[in-house]
Amino acid sequence: MERNTQFVGQSTAFLDSVERASRAAPMGRPVLVIGERGTGKELIAERLHQLSRRWQEPLVTLNCAALPETLIEAELFGHEQGAFTGATKARAGRFEEADKGTLFLDELATLSMGAQERLLRAVEYGEVTRIGSSRPIKVDVRIVAATNEDLPRLAEEGRFRADLLDRLSFEVITLPPLRVREGDIRVLSDYFGRRMAAELHWDAWPGFSNRAMAALEDYQWPGNVRELRNVVERAVYRWGAGDEPVDHVVFDPFDSPWKPAPLPRAASDAAPAAERTAPAPATSLDQVTDLKAAVDAHEKAILETALGRHRYNQRQTAKALGLSYDQLRHAMKKHGLSERG
Repeated sequence: MERNTQFVGQSTAFLDSVERASRAAPMGRPVLVIGERGTGKELIAERLHQLSRRWQEPLVTLNCAALPETLIEAELFGHEQGAFTGATKARAGRFEEADKGTLFLDELATLSMGAQERLLRAVEYGEVTRIGSSRPIKVDVRIVAATNEDLPRLAEEGRFRADLLDRLSFEVITLPPLRVREGDIRVLSDYFGRRMAAELHWDAWPGFSNRAMAALEDYQWPGNVRELRNVVERAVYRWGAGDEPVDHVVFDPFDSPWKPAPLPRAASDAAPAAERTAPAPATSLDQVTDLKAAVDAHEKAILETALGRHRYNQRQTAKALGLSYDQLRHAMKKHGLSERG
């Protein structure tokens, strides 16, 4: 299946971000795209390029986190023959490849300080110098950069150059996470479901059952749209037939009663994790002086452990504990756990 390059959604927060990208596209100035993983930062970069005056020129992409620090500068700016061990011939960098077009730098915050300094010069003066050369090369490149980090905070901490941040932030487009895009989970689930049903050659798309859709809408989606697409496509493919609505959704494909047990760790390593995740030790039975308080404390510990195990998905937790959804909600409210979900 082709990679999805369409913008699908109807929430105001989402449409505002797309509109801002559309307005910034013709300007030709640097743009920062901020957002959690899976929110569609690369799609915004493509939109900025396609709606710009550079749309017929190259769109060159570089994931700054995919290369070791020792190679990132050579990849960005190129190198001459013999500039370093393994440089058997001269090579143009991504800036030269993107000349007259757009350079998309993903995971910008992972750039080393040295690469940031050279990037600043390229942005400010429009020229790059290959490693091993003293001759600068003029380039005309529009930079779009993306990150899921808080760049102003990194600049305050001295981990990102403040002057580079100033140069790159002509416009900043912050993409909303899926969990705040009201109504979009239903729209996206239907969209990806239809695409998967077509790939499987189903005669029609039966949709999701009310129970399955409720589970999709209750989930927090830490991986955002990318995770939603995987979950929906997996649910449709596993359902196997298109004669009735899809009624089963698996959020964690690794969840299995036969999955490998974690490797034993040294006591010093295991202790902090145990302190973070284990419920408070039960009171010794011969020390109980208030039965109701002891029962409540034990019930709360069970709820906290089960909610944590199921990543606060309330419907999955209720099923695991043999409770109805309403019973679980009542128990959470009783113990003051409602807000933690």
